[in-house]
Amino acid sequence: MMNRSFSLAQRTKTLASVSNSLPYLMVAMMTCVLALSGCQKSPEADATNNAQTTEANSVNAPVADSNNADSATDTTQQANLAPLTILALGDSLTEGLGVASDDNYPAQLQASLQQLGYKNIKVVNSGLSGETSTGLVNRLDWVAQTKPDITILTIGANDAIRGLDVATIEANIRTAVKTLQDNGSEVILGGMQIYDNLGNDYVKSFSAIYPRVAKDMNVPLIPFFLDGVGGDAKLNQADAIHPTKEGYTIIVNDNILPVLKPELEKMLLSIQANSLTPVEIPATETSQ
Repeated sequence: MMNRSFSLAQRTKTLASVSNSLPYLMVAMMTCVLALSGCQKSPEADATNNAQTTEANSVNAPVADSNNADSATDTTQQANLAPLTILALGDSLTEGLGVASDDNYPAQLQASLQQLGYKNIKVVNSGLSGETSTGLVNRLDWVAQTKPDITILTIGANDAIRGLDVATIEANIRTAVKTLQDNGSEVILGGMQIYDNLGNDYVKSFSAIYPRVAKDMNVPLIPFFLDGVGGDAKLNQADAIHPTKEGYTIIVNDNILPVLKPELEKMLLSIQANSLTPVEIPATETSQ
């Protein structure tokens, strides 16, 4: 009996000891579980971290380099040309008497320059029907307000029709060229010729004005503004003096542009040399 009682007492004591230790064992097990769970990432955490990483990579990616490359391409393909103003200065041959406003030579010249790639060039029509060289000199201060970079000066035909003194005509043309140059404009002089009904001496003296002035004043010369058009009934209006639309097209393409384009290229190169902004110079074909 004593052994059985002892055995029960001992068993009871052992159970009590285990019961007393159970809370500590539970705490230890929970601690291990929490520790293990802390070492694993939840799907939500992974998604959040991945999103943050992707966003960070997008922010830190070399986007600027890509933008710079695109910008450089745009600059190459769509380079802004230097804005230039060309003044077409003269009489009714410049104004375009008898043709639509889009058909005179200044309008056709601007359209041709646009097609050639000179996008920012404006051609101002300052032709005045009946204008003489004296009248043109008297309005130079007014036309100078356009601040032309280049002036195509074509004057003298009305003087010759009236038989005015050749020396006076030449003096007026020289004054016009110098005034325009002093105002910062490059001048291209359009040469003129007349019919010989005023006598051979007058015709020769008049025609000689233009190459002489061009040489003395160092300006480019269009040898004869109406070359290929003057005297051709198909290219002139009924008065046999003023060109048709088709006549002006020939004047622009064959007489003006071959002289004007080299001057434009030199001017754009000069602007480029003195500017931080690249200037695109349209490619031109070599004249034969």
